[in-house]
Amino acid sequence: MSPPDRAACLSRLAAVPGCQVLHDTDALAPYLAEQRGLYRGEALAVVLPQDTAAVSALMRACAALDLSVVPQGGNTGLCGGAVAQDAARQVVVSLERLDRIRALDAANFTLTAEAGCVVQRLREAAAGQQRLFPLSFGADGSARLGGALSTNAGGTNVLRYGNARDLALGLEVVLPDGQVWDGLTALRKDNTGYDLKHLFIGAEGTLGIITAAVVKLFPAPRETVTAWLACPTLEACLSVFGRLREASGDAVSGCELVSRTALEFVLRHLPQARDPLGTPSPWYLLVELTGSGVVGNLRQVLEQTLAQCLEHGSITDAALADSLAQGADFWRLREAVAEVQRHEGASIKNDVAVPVSAVPAFVGAASAAVQAACPGLRVCAFGHIGDGNIHFNLSQPPDMPAAQFLARWEELAGIVNAQVAAHRGSVSAEHGIGLLKREALADHEPAVAIDLMRRIKAALDPADRCNPGKVLPPPA
Repeated sequence: MSPPDRAACLSRLAAVPGCQVLHDTDALAPYLAEQRGLYRGEALAVVLPQDTAAVSALMRACAALDLSVVPQGGNTGLCGGAVAQDAARQVVVSLERLDRIRALDAANFTLTAEAGCVVQRLREAAAGQQRLFPLSFGADGSARLGGALSTNAGGTNVLRYGNARDLALGLEVVLPDGQVWDGLTALRKDNTGYDLKHLFIGAEGTLGIITAAVVKLFPAPRETVTAWLACPTLEACLSVFGRLREASGDAVSGCELVSRTALEFVLRHLPQARDPLGTPSPWYLLVELTGSGVVGNLRQVLEQTLAQCLEHGSITDAALADSLAQGADFWRLREAVAEVQRHEGASIKNDVAVPVSAVPAFVGAASAAVQAACPGLRVCAFGHIGDGNIHFNLSQPPDMPAAQFLARWEELAGIVNAQVAAHRGSVSAEHGIGLLKREALADHEPAVAIDLMRRIKAALDPADRCNPGKVLPPPA
């Protein structure tokens, strides 16, 4: 099939009402750069529609021109899900101009916003009305709501409030043929047929383009208590977590795991970082409790529970934050792990999940397996132990060239994924599938599940116009 006439396509796209079209090399570059540098993007153009009507008109124009679209939010994804791959036939659709907060209903505890709104801005808007929008992750200062929903983003508050999927009540979606589905319900109870929003959340733009959403809000916390804990084993970490949940009435909003290796990376490379505790420990927990009740209650619960944990031996030391600023310093250590790892050389990153109770067995077995396969490899394990999502990252052996190590990505990731499967886990916890994990999806999901996904894709997007080549593995 011969490529479409470029000049004619650009002229037709430029005529779509409410759309700005970028096509020169310098203007395209920021939209084609993939965050981790694993993929090189190519596109005919980048189109920035101003509203839902413009997205609808653009989809109809692309259908007429036989072009496919690659939706893009803040371009912060880690699996290549927003990477365009065809300079002749693919158009990046950036939602950044759809950035209006349409409504904030404090009485209903909901916020309605367009897909281009930056996640952090939504949290700030909610806070201005004494409400909490709890979606929080490393890139939320630039990630946009549509992308967060399209990848079912997770983050540090999942164990208490859930993933992006759990926070969405309704969606507005432009379908591949340009039709607009207005599903912007703000209802907690609505049993009128299939819950269609769940088709599009986590679909990474392969079934349509999310243009707006209604999300849940919660009461703003009146008290936040934070502690950095040293634990001798992963089993001890789980014991501490369980005790805190029980003692606090499930007020634990964050429970983050940091290995000693991960902390040492941070201490070496993060300016002004310091170890909160005096003696090294194999494992650390960063725990945070939040509540809207009487101020002081949670700190008392935390202190009493940690005293019991010290006596029990499940923690060996603890530092309680005396201020919000000190708590922020603890979080800074945890949040820096992914960034500073690059200073230790090449890394192979695995975003996986297992049942919380299986975390110790998984980490132990996976660590032994990858280190046996690649002696000198350093396991940098950290993440959301409270919901079973471990970032099981592998740093190159110091004496191995980076290219040689990265050439073993498929092998070493396969070893990790085999242990994930052995513990009935998921090879993608919160980062999505994109391009990076299509083969892993095929290897670890039942054939019937892959078939159902293909049938849904064929029903909603028979021409494969929305984000082609993403998520679903290539046909055998």
